[in-house]
Amino acid sequence: MATSKIVYLGELRTTATHVASQKEIITDAPVDNHGKGEAFSPTDLTATSLGNCIMTIMGIYAQNHGVDLVGTELFVTKFMSKEPPRKISEIHVRIEFVNKDIPENNKKALQNAAHTCPVALSLHPDIKQIVEFVW
Repeated sequence: MATSKIVYLGELRTTATHVASQKEIITDAPVDNHGKGEAFSPTDLTATSLGNCIMTIMGIYAQNHGVDLVGTELFVTKFMSKEPPRKISEIHVRIEFVNKDIPENNKKALQNAAHTCPVALSLHPDIKQIVEFVW
């Protein structure tokens, strides 16, 4: 079974449907690449997927080890290369933890989880991944 179904809506916009849940997202080309910039661009979703994956894998660790991560916020910033071809050059992820009582051994494990999430491991090695942990 397909993971998603994507339909081109015209004017550089798509709708993507998650087949299993039927949830939809819209993408739009960014303003600096002929689009309206009214929704996530495909490269925005790539960068955002890194943040979502990091949080999910840290969440699995936290759930299994009794660590409270509820309210933790991630801020993702995507940088595009200045030279052709157009591609993502860097993704910065800032993780701000609300729970300030996380033991050191759990902090190290959470950092390891963040750096080894499937999206982090799947991105091209030329894409610089900067992950900042704010405890």
